[in-house]
Amino acid sequence: MAGLQRPLQGVRVLDFSTLLPGPLATLILCEAGAEVIKVERPGQGDEMRTYVPKFGADSVNFALLNRAKRSIAIDLKEPGAVERLRGLIEEADVIVEQFRPGAMERMGLGYGAVAAINPRVVYCSITGYGQDGPKAHVAGHDLNYVAESGMLGLAAGSDGAPVLPPALIADIAGGTYPAVVNILLALRQRDQTGQGCHLDVAMSDNLFTFLYWAMGNGWAAGQWPGSGTDLLTGGSARYQIYPTADGRHVACAALEDRFWHNFLEVIEAPSAWRDSPPMASALIADIRAIMRGATAAQWARRFKGRDVCCSVVATMEEALQDPHFRARGLFGSVLNADGAGTEATISALPVPVATQFRGEDSGSSYPALGEGNAEFGVAGLRP
Repeated sequence: MAGLQRPLQGVRVLDFSTLLPGPLATLILCEAGAEVIKVERPGQGDEMRTYVPKFGADSVNFALLNRAKRSIAIDLKEPGAVERLRGLIEEADVIVEQFRPGAMERMGLGYGAVAAINPRVVYCSITGYGQDGPKAHVAGHDLNYVAESGMLGLAAGSDGAPVLPPALIADIAGGTYPAVVNILLALRQRDQTGQGCHLDVAMSDNLFTFLYWAMGNGWAAGQWPGSGTDLLTGGSARYQIYPTADGRHVACAALEDRFWHNFLEVIEAPSAWRDSPPMASALIADIRAIMRGATAAQWARRFKGRDVCCSVVATMEEALQDPHFRARGLFGSVLNADGAGTEATISALPVPVATQFRGEDSGSSYPALGEGNAEFGVAGLRP
């Protein structure tokens, strides 16, 4: 596929977002060929720049999420700011913003004002609760959205209390990915109609898709799942996390009978357990006792080559060294540190863009704050 134009080549994105959902969305668009111009406040820029640990002049979080983008620094509240941005707005195909509803309007950059300048623009607003509704202006973060969607209440720890999610589910699954999907749909629609549109991406709304099974059980059968008691939340012996002798854990997902029977055979369980109700707490306890009888490495050797759907729970460091992921080329792209007199490099953040849609060199650095001011015609404002 070498030499082919990337799918979003020629698409210009103005990114007013900060932190995670919007910047990750525009990184995905950038990886597919879009030109992304990051609009930041003068002085500090995106708050993510100040996080630790550092990688060069800015935080590693900022570096990973903003690779290959450009940056302009402009005070959006300063008189004349909108006019200074007018040329970029006229040429923009996509605008991404992540302020609370009404904030962009107060700065003269709401969808109505922007569409009057460029009716073809696809304008994507990412918020916690959406552009309207009783909670539209309520402050929140990922944990709040996961809690209010009912998702957090389904995952219980050993003490029965909800467990903090290990990933920013609402930000990425509820914000980033729906934003990218709908931006691409809107660009396709614009090909047909010539008109852009305003996309209302609400992170909390989009979490309910992941709870299809819980809603289905409740709506169809009145069986509303409890915390840690359902098939996929800790109530089944077939879908369970078992501790090992060395303090590590095995993740068992032997849901289908053939996998379950293979699993029981490997752990040398009594034959009667093949037909035991998987939701029985006594069965879970019995299997826990068996699994504690060997180390994680011993179980891995016993499971190898058997269809048991069991995995040793890897540390983050182990996962990054996994030969499978290495062979897939997930960490092959390089990110260079900018500034601070360092020449450090790390792997670039893998994003879900198919290999054939990415360029051989999609950029190995991240932008310094305001480095594009002169090029993009906003040099007249405070740097």
